[in-house]
Amino acid sequence: MSEGERRNMAPIERLIRELSRLPGVGERTATRLAFFIMRQPPEFARGLAGAIVEMKERTRLCSECMGLTEEDTCAICRDPRRDPETICVVEHPQDAMAIERTGAYRGRYHILHGAISPLDGIGPEELKVAELMRRLEGGRAREIIIATSANVEGEATALYLTRLIRPSGIKVTRLASGIPVGGSLEYVDASTISKAIEGRREF
Repeated sequence: MSEGERRNMAPIERLIRELSRLPGVGERTATRLAFFIMRQPPEFARGLAGAIVEMKERTRLCSECMGLTEEDTCAICRDPRRDPETICVVEHPQDAMAIERTGAYRGRYHILHGAISPLDGIGPEELKVAELMRRLEGGRAREIIIATSANVEGEATALYLTRLIRPSGIKVTRLASGIPVGGSLEYVDASTISKAIEGRREF
């Protein structure tokens, strides 16, 4: 759609169209959200729009773990109470958030920003694998917990990372059973993730 066509759309139609581009939001849900926003006071819409713009302008990748932060390094990487010798590798920032909610893990993270998926044209070069390997060159890490999702892409990523890391002598573990096969870590409940972390096994 051209800029001219976008300007000619009614504001409510444009909002529905933009909202329906969000993952998991179809036209019906987008319509419901749009009319909800329309019924709210103007301050609500301004606050929502401002929060989105602020997030896009101020959020960057942590220089160490590749997580989301407003500073050069995130709060977890700066926290001296977190174990720097244990690194949990996850696919997305929301996966790290899911693990944090359990309170069962006190190490650090590395965010890949995806998983290997040849069918989608995603290889190791499109992920933050090189950044992970540079971190390991420092020699502080003693264990890498691979916490990619228990689906085809997650398993392929786990196997690739294992082959890459194992020659360095660093212990590589995988989350234990409890994470459902084919499931995404983001949607797993805190108790299941906590048990999976406690029962992790060498990969």
